[in-house]
Amino acid sequence: MKAFIFPGQGAQFTGMGLDMYEKSDIAQHLFEDANSILGFNITDIMFEGSAEDLKDTKVTQPAVYLHSVILGKALGKKFQADMVAGHSLGELSALVANATLTFEDGLKLVSQRAMAMQKACELQPSSMAAIIGLDNEIVEKVCAETPGMVAIANYNCPGQIVISGQIESVNKACKTLKEAGARATLVLPVGGAFHSPLMEPAREELAAAIENTVFSKPNCPIYQNVTTTAVINADEIKKNLMLQLTAPVKWTQTIQQMIADGATSFTEVGPGKVLRGLLRRIDRSVEAKNATLSDE
Repeated sequence: MKAFIFPGQGAQFTGMGLDMYEKSDIAQHLFEDANSILGFNITDIMFEGSAEDLKDTKVTQPAVYLHSVILGKALGKKFQADMVAGHSLGELSALVANATLTFEDGLKLVSQRAMAMQKACELQPSSMAAIIGLDNEIVEKVCAETPGMVAIANYNCPGQIVISGQIESVNKACKTLKEAGARATLVLPVGGAFHSPLMEPAREELAAAIENTVFSKPNCPIYQNVTTTAVINADEIKKNLMLQLTAPVKWTQTIQQMIADGATSFTEVGPGKVLRGLLRRIDRSVEAKNATLSDE
């Protein structure tokens, strides 16, 4: 069975999408539509902007979404999956891929998500840190015992976990985890505590937008970050998407479940090769590749 997976924030790069714009009429049309929907020329920033320009929240998330979704649509009939999943932001790209959301509605939700998360970040100083080389249970225990607010945000692959929370609490947890044997603790260059309870204001704002968006019956199951299991019910997909901003991204568990349910090949659709790298650390036995327009 074929699984398509979609990356999240952090996969962006300068010049992203320009090759698609130049090679595909479908891509060119969709990029121009995106400029109209967003109310600014995101293509100028994606194609010609600096790495710093691409870090702007209102740009980063739509840019990654557009690269993934437009690549999928440009591939046409080659773009047929038996199951899909997306890492954090990538879940919205996956929902367009399996026809739950339209291109336009997905882009509007991504833009609203980015703005809501930015506002939540500004309410309280917060941060995230990658923890390398420790078992899940040790990281979970330290987070639970650290004063203040710190929680696991991402289970990326065995031995790579991201924690999220108040700056002081994240720093304290990093110190304790280093003492507990972590190979490395790396504070990440992000604006706030994504996938933690500190994102509650953003969750409430996004939930309202999701309620007002049409979710259609998907053409294949999506494995969502919150549950890790196959979901085909539109109302359940909505509920899980609302919970995603304050809950951890269970990526390791999601990939393991997809493999258990029959996935034999994974195609990463979008910028970069981050998910392909994580997949190899989760299970090297399955095929992993990146989608390109040369697949046409």
